[in-house]
Amino acid sequence: MKSADLLADAFGRVRDAVHEAVGGLTTDDLAVRLDSGANSLAWLVWHLTRVQDDHIADAAGTEQTWTTDGWYERFGLPFSPEATGYGHRSRDVAKVRAPGDVLVGYHDAVYERTVDYVRGLRNADLDRVVDEAWTPPVTLGVRLISVIEDDMQHVGQAAFIRGTLGRR
Repeated sequence: MKSADLLADAFGRVRDAVHEAVGGLTTDDLAVRLDSGANSLAWLVWHLTRVQDDHIADAAGTEQTWTTDGWYERFGLPFSPEATGYGHRSRDVAKVRAPGDVLVGYHDAVYERTVDYVRGLRNADLDRVVDEAWTPPVTLGVRLISVIEDDMQHVGQAAFIRGTLGRR
């Protein structure tokens, strides 16, 4: 198995977990917040997908699926097209409302683009520096693992929220 296969598998696990967290829930279910400062399931899935889209597009030197495939317009959120959720406050989280098919559709589109990109990588590609703003500089391999780790934390939070709703 090559590194690219491992990365594709990891992103596939994120996709599967997103489907499990979102499947069968209403827009109102997806907007539930366990307290006034908590993230909603919709915000978590939107955010993890936005970050993946942003970081993969940056690494691949392409435009984001969010803007090129019309997802920004479909969601109709009151944020700039560049927003990924970093720095969002409680009032911003409350503004993220979307039906499950839109959340999953966007995630699936980003997943497809992500897997197309990572399956084309060679092991040596993972050593390429993609961000010199950190010490040490961030390599592509580290960036991809960081995205997977962030995705898994957020989709785990989304699964927890789903569990509190009593939906199986």
